[in-house]
Amino acid sequence: MSVSDTIVSDFVNNKVEFITTVPCKQLADVIDKIDKCAEIQHIPSNKEDEGMGLCAGAFMGGKRSAIMMQNTAIGVTINTLVTLTQFYRMPLPMLISYRGEVGEPVACQVEMAVHTKALLEQLKIPTYHFHRESDVKEFDGILKHTFMSKKPVAILTDASFWNGY
Repeated sequence: MSVSDTIVSDFVNNKVEFITTVPCKQLADVIDKIDKCAEIQHIPSNKEDEGMGLCAGAFMGGKRSAIMMQNTAIGVTINTLVTLTQFYRMPLPMLISYRGEVGEPVACQVEMAVHTKALLEQLKIPTYHFHRESDVKEFDGILKHTFMSKKPVAILTDASFWNGY
């Protein structure tokens, strides 16, 4: 089973019924598979903080939700994460493509990579970092932990996890 297939299967097995995504080249295959999955309602977002608002609405409507996005937008989401997601104890798995590391072909992506982990740590958001395809075996347990603890959780996935840029 591919990494993308495993991720979609783990979302379904953990009863995630709503996922919003912000386009990213690294996440393209899993986004395509989610879009075709009958068990998951997929609504693309224009911006990450907008997506978190959609996830909050799904949560308040009784659905488990998740967001997929790039790390370069973490700064945009800070207010939403703190005043909505954390304040109301909403579990929110955030599958995040971690752009800007060694090998990154787009220079502007590098600056946010320097700050991503520190911002998540400052917000007290549990963070996991997937470097190798085999790391996907942790995804199911991370989802279970997210919904049990009622907290947002960040899963950073770098280019090596997705087999390069």
